[in-house]
Amino acid sequence: MRLPLYYGRIYFSIASQYIKAKLQYRADFLISMIGMIFTNLAGIFPVWVIFNSIPELHGLGFHEMLFIYSFSLLALSPLQLFFDNIWSIWSHLLSGTFIKYYLKPINVMFYYMSEVFDLKGLSQVVMGAAGIWYASSELGLDWTAGHVLLFLLTLLGSSLIMVSLMILAASTGFWIMDPFHVISLISRFRDFAKYPVSIFNDFFKFVFTFIFPIACIAFFPSQLFLGAGGETPAMAYASPLIGIALFLIASAVWKKGINSYSGTGS
Repeated sequence: MRLPLYYGRIYFSIASQYIKAKLQYRADFLISMIGMIFTNLAGIFPVWVIFNSIPELHGLGFHEMLFIYSFSLLALSPLQLFFDNIWSIWSHLLSGTFIKYYLKPINVMFYYMSEVFDLKGLSQVVMGAAGIWYASSELGLDWTAGHVLLFLLTLLGSSLIMVSLMILAASTGFWIMDPFHVISLISRFRDFAKYPVSIFNDFFKFVFTFIFPIACIAFFPSQLFLGAGGETPAMAYASPLIGIALFLIASAVWKKGINSYSGTGS
């Protein structure tokens, strides 16, 4: 119990200093928040346009699609909030400044990721929660205590899936030095998580389910609550297990990379 509290205090101390620094530039903060809101709205707008022309898509109506989209926003928020420093790892590795993270008696991944808390991700949380609430109201979903607990559990697993994929992408930098393009490529998969895997052909269904399990971030977990046709696919229950397994793998690869990294040599 002491270890989580110890790391919790450290994280709060580091993150609070970062937040204070960011809030010194309030205009930049507000513009970033507004930009994030419009980015997410732009994602749902094409769906709204499509459903103004057709009543359903692969058995899903607009509100089911909105539920899946909003679930993905919530699931991807921890990556935005707590792991945004992944995008800067390439510069630290190339310049050699990453070596400083070895000098503290705490977990290297924790120390590195805790340096950035992306405040604009909070707007994504609000939008995702609002979308879930609205879609649930329109669909008449019954949120019992058990459903809420299941929702939080699947949300955690879904979040770990994308976080793990990004950590794996970042870890390649310990061997290739500049992982920016790998990180950028994996990040693009986030967009596919916002839509049902059923709209893709069989090849991409396989890839997004078993190779890069993007479908397990929002589409499959959402079926636990939408109950499409009264049948829930087995993969709907898998996101927590997949998320935990992927995170363990990503942590092991990161640790191996940490042990292999020796700086720039300068």
